Amino acid sequence: MTFIEKTKKQFKVLEQYVPIVARVHGGSHPEFHEVKKLFDAINKKTKDAGSDKPELYDEFTNLREITTNYTVPGDVCESYEAVYNMLAEIDKAYQTN
Repeated sequence: MTFIEKTKKQFKVLEQYVPIVARVHGGSHPEFHEVKKLFDAINKKTKDAGSDKPELYDEFTNLREITTNYTVPGDVCESYEAVYNMLAEIDKAYQTN
């Protein structure tokens, strides 16, 4: 699946999950607030690019750094884990397409 196909499929779910996970886990995992900011930037750039592939190298580099390559903390809910898994898949699709 290409980056554009993957974002169309997963951004709808991420748009719902990311703000909720930030609200629920942001106190004990303040790094997630930065994840939310980066997701919002990626989402906006992707939508603005339309059918073109946007320039997201810096955003994905920062996401990998902040999340320690999308390592899910042990004390979080399934939604938190799902967000990291979807972001990792989108990042991989971005790198390979």
